[in-house]
Amino acid sequence: MTVYAYVDGPLGEMLLVGRLAPGGRVVLRSLSLPGQKGAVAVEDGWTLAPGAFEEVAGQLREYFAGERERFELSVDGDAGTEFQRRVWRALEEVPYGSTVSYGEIARRVGSAGAGAGVRAVGTAIGRNPLLVVRPCHRVIGADGALRGYAAGIERKERLLGLEGVLV
Repeated sequence: MTVYAYVDGPLGEMLLVGRLAPGGRVVLRSLSLPGQKGAVAVEDGWTLAPGAFEEVAGQLREYFAGERERFELSVDGDAGTEFQRRVWRALEEVPYGSTVSYGEIARRVGSAGAGAGVRAVGTAIGRNPLLVVRPCHRVIGADGALRGYAAGIERKERLLGLEGVLV
């Protein structure tokens, strides 16, 4: 069963989507921000279930309050292609308060190569269904410039500022 909820936060009203696992635990499938490129939209047959997302909402509040550096949530491991999942796992290894280049992520997933590998990584990062939770905002250009963020560069800048990367 697909469930969803809306949670307010400093980046706007976030749409959380998941599936109920045995025991009523929610497995998070998506976290979308308003105006996000490729954002999920609520579909017919989904159930509004704010209570199912209490743990997710609590961890998000802690993160935005500067009290949490890493999320400990059940997330959908079946989403995306095998390549996308490798890139997303590499994102999860980028520590709080630090950044890494697209080229470095490409090297980590074995996709290094002049341009094409980096572009493929950028595309996979752009399709990350778990903004904030899976920290694609920590990936920047090789020159240190903030590049690409499905929810807008301003939000990427705000997240990096929260983590103390930008002064």
